Amino acid sequence: MSDSEVIKILKEMPIFQNLSDEHLLLISKGFSINKVKEGKFIFYQSEESTDLYIILDGAVKACLLDPEGKELILNIFKKGDFFGELSLLDGKPRSATVIALKDSVVGILKREQFLTLLKNNPMIAISLLSALVERIRMTDEMLGAMAFLDVSRRILKYILNIAQKEGEKTEEGYIKINKITHRELASCTGASREAVTKALKILKFKSIIFEKNGHFFISPDIEI
Repeated sequence: MSDSEVIKILKEMPIFQNLSDEHLLLISKGFSINKVKEGKFIFYQSEESTDLYIILDGAVKACLLDPEGKELILNIFKKGDFFGELSLLDGKPRSATVIALKDSVVGILKREQFLTLLKNNPMIAISLLSALVERIRMTDEMLGAMAFLDVSRRILKYILNIAQKEGEKTEEGYIKINKITHRELASCTGASREAVTKALKILKFKSIIFEKNGHFFISPDIEI
């Protein structure tokens, strides 16, 4: 991937959008770029590493794993997203495990380089804090949903969050998103796959969601 391609991605990221092309070029020069195959681990929970990762292509998931291999997905990051910021800021071990959902390309920025960048460009710190606050709010919502909503409503809430970010409106008024696997829905909502299957049947029966050609279509008038 060329410097110009990296810079184009960085420009679209809120934490770097106020930087000049000159600064962005310096950042891209300081990158090491890794290709990660689908299913491969990028880092593990409790691992001693402090770099910042930026997704240049592909998608990854941040999750918690128990000794039996069950997982709870905390977040999914795609092209232009960053992750690893907690260890970057406090220097402590990783708080989650990150795994590639598909073949991905990640840029890695060393902690020392990023901290120098922060000192010279305080606006990056403000943008980073804003992103952290948004992620904390998302975590709070997820915990609240797991505590107070049944499986059907947890799944619906998760799907609506994705639809809000990535959905396309059809001529009929439905919101279209890529189909989400039962395994991913289970991992992201703290439910079993059997419960997810049952919940989706209920949502389809109520005409809230239907599937077609690898997509979910969501009724535009739904409220949780």
